[in-house]
Amino acid sequence: MSLPQQCLLACLMPAVLAFAGVCAAEEIIDLKEAAKDPDFAIQGEYLGEGVAEDGARGKVGAQVVALGDGKFDVYVLYGGLPGDGWTRDQNRIRLSAVREGEAVKIEGEGAVGEIKGGVMTLSKGDAKAELKRIERKSPTLGKKPPEGAVVLFDGKSGDAFQGARLTEDGALLSEVTTKQGFNDYRLHLEFRLSWMPKARGQARSNSGVYLHDCYEVQVLDSFGLTGEDNECGGIYKVKKPDVNMCLPPLTWQTYDIDFTAPKYEDGKKAANARLTLRHNGVVIHEDLELPGATPGRQGEGPGPRPIYLQGHGNKVVYGNIWLVPKP
Repeated sequence: MSLPQQCLLACLMPAVLAFAGVCAAEEIIDLKEAAKDPDFAIQGEYLGEGVAEDGARGKVGAQVVALGDGKFDVYVLYGGLPGDGWTRDQNRIRLSAVREGEAVKIEGEGAVGEIKGGVMTLSKGDAKAELKRIERKSPTLGKKPPEGAVVLFDGKSGDAFQGARLTEDGALLSEVTTKQGFNDYRLHLEFRLSWMPKARGQARSNSGVYLHDCYEVQVLDSFGLTGEDNECGGIYKVKKPDVNMCLPPLTWQTYDIDFTAPKYEDGKKAANARLTLRHNGVVIHEDLELPGATPGRQGEGPGPRPIYLQGHGNKVVYGNIWLVPKP
């Protein structure tokens, strides 16, 4: 490429990236560094009780999503939090919030409220709710590999992966592929999303777990969103998760996947791949049939095949990865 062409490309690249929806927002993977942002202590999940206008009492959850510069989206969930009372068929209201000093002011849909000292208060006419900030952990976080498991990453060595790079705290950076191939297995892995409050959509801590090197389980900071097939837990272009179990960024999360590879006879596919997926301990896909390869990698084919942890230009990290081959 000539020097004038290089200069032209450099001038055009910001516009190209903006058109493609790619955000060059700052990405933080260190918890202590993220904690310097006052918004970090506010974002997250809140849970409590509310009183409806008719006097009925019930559990109320809220997910506060940081948007950068003291701005937030607040999603109020009647019935509790995803995986703990709230389901897709229950009410979900979006409010806006702005940090003002030590408090965060909330408004929208006729409701007002604030967050202060880890407590959220909301009111709308005679309806009121008080919620406290909580930090949920996956029940399978730190799960130890059973006898007979193939340990792919234990925080000590990345030798099981091609192109392995480790962080200072012993996590495996994305954009790696297992050296070994597999067919049917039960896979456990843990991942941590980056802190990118100013990023949006697919630019917000994007990765993916490619089973059999061709079926993508999406990994993305979609905390608080509806949960689509291109968001965390979605099977890209195939099916959205039954519930969005994505936790806030920089929280360790888990995927527990029961995977059955496609079957081939005489060079032709005789049976589709299938999977059951638990995200943070909750089943979000049950015995799902995978009709074909998802975009972004390669086509289907007979195994054994590797597992690919997509980078997608972000620094999503992984830990405690092991699998148990199925007979």
